[in-house]
Amino acid sequence: MRERVIGYWTLAWLGLISNIIALPFITLIIIYVPPLRAANITLASSLGWPAAIVGIVASSALLAERKWGVTLTLVSLSMVIAGTAPYSIVRLIRLKEGIFGIGSFTFLITLLSIMALLYWCNPKHRRTIRL
Repeated sequence: MRERVIGYWTLAWLGLISNIIALPFITLIIIYVPPLRAANITLASSLGWPAAIVGIVASSALLAERKWGVTLTLVSLSMVIAGTAPYSIVRLIRLKEGIFGIGSFTFLITLLSIMALLYWCNPKHRRTIRL
């Protein structure tokens, strides 16, 4: 009998949906946000899109109950944190955006990704018997 982990299915579906939505959202930021255009293009092509694609594969693996899905999820979340944390800090300090700016939104994504990373680091995910 499998050990039940609270929130597994909810976060797996939430990860899949949010990563699918992230792909066009990153493109919109590149096209319509003029300040820091070079930084936007660089981060989108080097971290944003790859993290979203790895996140889609990881969420699909979690929904298929594959053990390697948890590992891939940790990699994807680490990529998101590595990209959004410095980007949000630079945007908040350099552009002095308000609470409702892109810098605050990316900082919120960083905090949510840290909480998700802590959740998926739970050893119960690696102890349960899955395919």
